[in-house]
Amino acid sequence: MKASVDADLCQGHARCWEICPEVFELDEEGHGFVPTPDVPVELEQKVRDAAANCPERAISVS
Repeated sequence: MKASVDADLCQGHARCWEICPEVFELDEEGHGFVPTPDVPVELEQKVRDAAANCPERAISVS
């Protein structure tokens, strides 16, 4: 699985980071990003949960 955050959609709610800090990080303005797009198998469900909880639907998983 790969994950990414659309910087144009992210509003900095930080729910992704709260749910899965192992995959998501926050920049200096509090916007989420994924430094390493390849998600370890054991974190896939947490990433799906983060995507489902993003109010802006800025997280993509494939």
